[in-house]
Amino acid sequence: MTIALIAGTGGLPPHLAGSLLVQGRTPIICEMHGFPSEIKGEFERVGFRIETLGTFLDTLKSLSVTEVCMAGAVQRPDVDPSAIDPATAPLVPRLIAAMAKGDDGTLREIVAIFEEHGFAVVGAHEVAPELLPMAGVHTKNAPPDMPRELAAAQTALGAMGRADQGQAMLLKDGTVLAVEDARGTAAMLHDFCPPLDARGEVFDPISFVAETVSDAVQDVAGFISGKQDEIASNADGAVLYKAPKPDQLLVADMPLIGPDTAMQAAEAGLAGIVVPSGVVMVLDLPQVVAILNAQGMFLWVTP
Repeated sequence: MTIALIAGTGGLPPHLAGSLLVQGRTPIICEMHGFPSEIKGEFERVGFRIETLGTFLDTLKSLSVTEVCMAGAVQRPDVDPSAIDPATAPLVPRLIAAMAKGDDGTLREIVAIFEEHGFAVVGAHEVAPELLPMAGVHTKNAPPDMPRELAAAQTALGAMGRADQGQAMLLKDGTVLAVEDARGTAAMLHDFCPPLDARGEVFDPISFVAETVSDAVQDVAGFISGKQDEIASNADGAVLYKAPKPDQLLVADMPLIGPDTAMQAAEAGLAGIVVPSGVVMVLDLPQVVAILNAQGMFLWVTP
C-alpha cells in the first residue's frame, strides 16, 4: 500500500518519513504551497494548493495512494478564488462552512473529504507509535503533587475546546496563568520569558536561542511594559501542560512536544512539563529528557 505524507513544517514530518523507510515503505511527500517541509532525501514529491484540492486528490489516486498521514504545522492559507479549479469547485461550499467552525471543524471536513475519495487517514502516532511515551516520570526530578493544577487544566481545556483554539497552558499554584492561542506554544512561552540579562546565564544547550527569545520579547513589548516583574515572578516555577481538547481529532491533530518545547520551557524558567499518556506525542524523547535534566526540570507523563 502506498502512503502519502502530507507534510507541514517542524520536526515531525522528517521523523515520520524516516520511520516509514525503516518499515520498508517509501512515502510520497506532499507539501502545501507556502509550507515546505524539512524532509530531506530522494522522495517523490507532490505540491498542492487548497484551491486545487480536488485535482490533488485525483493525483494521489493516479499514484496508487491508499493511505494518507497529515503531520506538521501549517497555517490557514489565503485562498485565491480565481485559482479554484473545476475539480475543487464542488468542495468549496463544504470547506467554507468547515472553516467557519474553527481549526478542528476544518480538519474534520478535510479528513472526511479524503475518506470519501477512498483514502484511509492514519495518525502520526499510528505510523510511529514510538512517539507515544509510557506513563511515568522520565526525568531525574519528579513533579510535586499538583491536583489543583490538573483540575484547573481540565476546566481550561473545556473552554479551549468550545473556542476551538489551543492545546497548551501554563499552570501554577492551582491556577492557569496563560493559555495557548493561534500563535502556538512557543509564543505563549515567549510572552512569559523575561529578558535574558535579568535571569543570568542561559545553559549551553539553548544558548543559541537567546537572540530569538530577545526578538520575541521585543515583539510583545507593549504587553510586557510595566508588567515584567509580575510576569517573571509568575512564570518562574510554573508548569507547561499540553493535552488535546475534548473530542479533538487526534488522527490529524495530536498534540506534540519536542526538544524545541523543552528548550523554550527552560528559557521561560518553568519547573517542568506535564502531558497525558497516549494522546500527546514526544519527538526525540531522549533529547527532551536530557535538556530538562540539565536544568533540574521534570517531564511527567500522567496515566
